[in-house]
Order: sequence, then C-alpha cells, then structure tokens
Amino acid sequence: MRRRIVLVGAGTIALAAAISGYRHRQPGFDPVIPAAPTGDERVEQRASIMRGRTVDFYTAVPAGYGDGKGLPICLVLHGGTARPADFPGLGFGRFLTDAVRRGTPPFVLAGADGDRLSWRPSGGDDPQRMVHEEIPLWCRQRGFDVSRRALWGWSMGGYGALGLAEAFPAWASAVAAFSPAVSPGDDVFEAARLLRGTPVGLWCGRQDPLFGNVTALRKVLPEPAVAGSFTDGRHNMGYWSRQIPAAFDFMGRRLGR
Repeated sequence: MRRRIVLVGAGTIALAAAISGYRHRQPGFDPVIPAAPTGDERVEQRASIMRGRTVDFYTAVPAGYGDGKGLPICLVLHGGTARPADFPGLGFGRFLTDAVRRGTPPFVLAGADGDRLSWRPSGGDDPQRMVHEEIPLWCRQRGFDVSRRALWGWSMGGYGALGLAEAFPAWASAVAAFSPAVSPGDDVFEAARLLRGTPVGLWCGRQDPLFGNVTALRKVLPEPAVAGSFTDGRHNMGYWSRQIPAAFDFMGRRLGR
C-alpha cells in the first residue's frame, strides 16, 4: 500500500524560506541546515510484513538527479525521537544535495519507522528485517541500485546500524554511526569482530553521556577501516547535523566505488 503524504507544517514552511549559509539560532542545540535545494524527497506509507503494520517510508534524491534511478542507497535508522516524517524538516534532502555539489558521488537516502525497539525484534515486530529485506525491495521498485548499500543512524539508530552490519557481514559498503547507544558487553561490542572489512565511521560529542562508551567501542573495532571524529558536542541534532557532511562524504565515496 502506498500513499503520498504532502509535507506541510511549521518545519517545512521554515525550510521553504530563503536561507543564507547555515541556519543556527541556539548554539549547540538547533540543527544547522545547508542552503541547498531538495530534490525528489518523499514520505509515503508502506505495509511492512516484518513489522506487522503500515510504516512511513522516507526517500530523498539529490537535486538534479531526477527520480534517482540507478543511484545507490543509504539506509537511515532513526534515533528514539525523530521519525521519517521529521526528516524533511531536519534538512536531510538539503544535506544530500549539498554533499553532491561538494563532489560526493550521488546516492539516495531511504528509511522507515522502526519505532523505539532499538532496531531489534520484539515478538512479531522485527524492524531489523524490515531494513534488511523490505526497504531494499521498496527501493528496487523505485529503480534505485540496491546492490550498493550503506547504513547511517544516530543514538538508538546508530546502535541499530552497527547491529545490522554485524548480523549481515559485508552486506553494507559502509556504516556511519552518530553517538550510538552502545555499552560495553552489549551485542554490538560482543560482535565487533564481525565488522572487519566494513568501513565504519563513528562520531560522538565529548559532552555526550555516551562518549565513554563510544570511545570504548572505537578501541575494539577492527582496524584499519574506522573513521569519524570526537569533538565538542552533546547528544542532540545540533551536534549531529554538524557531522552529516563528513558522514555523507564518508559513505558516498564508498558507495561510488
């Protein structure tokens, strides 16, 4: 089942206004959004068998690339608060166009609602299998190149992206995780060796409560394919939005190979 949603709201209206450079009102908390145009950006609804419900399905194609046919995909795993319907207001489509204009090989963003299950199965609800099996199918129906895949997530979604890459080694061309909600001894730590050969980018703010856990994970990840940075910042979209350009460059270079 598919139903196109017209995105109208305060966030969308604000983004429709002219933006000079980056918009930033409250230091450290508000996201910064590039003044690049959006391309084909959609929030539709799809029936997910793996989740047993209808979910929001988000896609974004960089401006100038039409409907995105033939482009590789970056699968987006959201954190505990933002959902696919929020992604346009967070400027994800603009970040994508901005990355391509800076020379990053083009790709498509695609993500669906995984609820608050940390992208793990719970009873008959399995958001991980939705990402692994259903979202690529929906993307193939749109003509995207699903043979080239990257994973990107933040907080709970960062944990989910790393966990998915471990569950299916070598399935993803790269993984970018912002402040992943990991802790020593959890499943991601225990299976870190399975990420050998998969380029991983880790970003986390020094003022983030998860900083110690994320730097500990960095130490156990297989070398040499670990990128990212640890700079001042908190556990919020204000910090994460500043890392998106580097993460998109990191993933785009690998998807473009």
